[in-house]
Amino acid sequence: MAKTYHDRESIHQLVERNKNNIYRLAILYCKNSADADDIFQEVFYRYCKTLPEFSSFEHEKAWFIRVTLNCCKNFVRSAWFRKTTALEEDLIQPESEEYELYEYLLKLPANYRTVIYLHYYQGYRLVEIAEMMGKKPSSIRTTLQRAKQKLKEEMVKEGLVWNQN
Repeated sequence: MAKTYHDRESIHQLVERNKNNIYRLAILYCKNSADADDIFQEVFYRYCKTLPEFSSFEHEKAWFIRVTLNCCKNFVRSAWFRKTTALEEDLIQPESEEYELYEYLLKLPANYRTVIYLHYYQGYRLVEIAEMMGKKPSSIRTTLQRAKQKLKEEMVKEGLVWNQN
C-alpha cells in the first residue's frame, strides 16, 4: 500500500524519522556541518517537489539515502565546492560516543565512508548497498574490504590497534 505525505504534520513526522540518517551521511560525505546542512535541505526540497509514494518504511529510507548520495555527489562535483577551502576539520566535534571512529572515517575517501556507514551504521546488506549506489555487489564487497583495511591502517598509525598481519 503506497503512502504519501501531503499535510504538514505528516511531513514533519517524515523529517523526524529520516533526519539523522540523512545528516550523518551528508556530514560523512562532505566533511563539515555547513555543507551537510545544505545537503539536508536539498534532500527535503526534492522530496517536497516530487512527493514520491513509498510502499514501506524501508522503501522510504532507501529513497532518502539514494537522494542524499546523489545530492552529495552533485555538491562535491560543483564549481562552488571545488573553488572553496574547507574549514579546519578540528572544528567538527562528534556529539556522542557513537561517533568514536568519526575522525578516522573522515580520512577515508567518500565512497569508502559511504559503504561503511550504510553497512555498519544502517545495517544494509551489500546487495542492497549495491542497488542504492548503482554498482555490482562484488564491487561493493571490494570497496568495503578496502575501506576496512584503510581504516585499520589509519588506526595502526595512531597506535590505537596493533598490526596483526
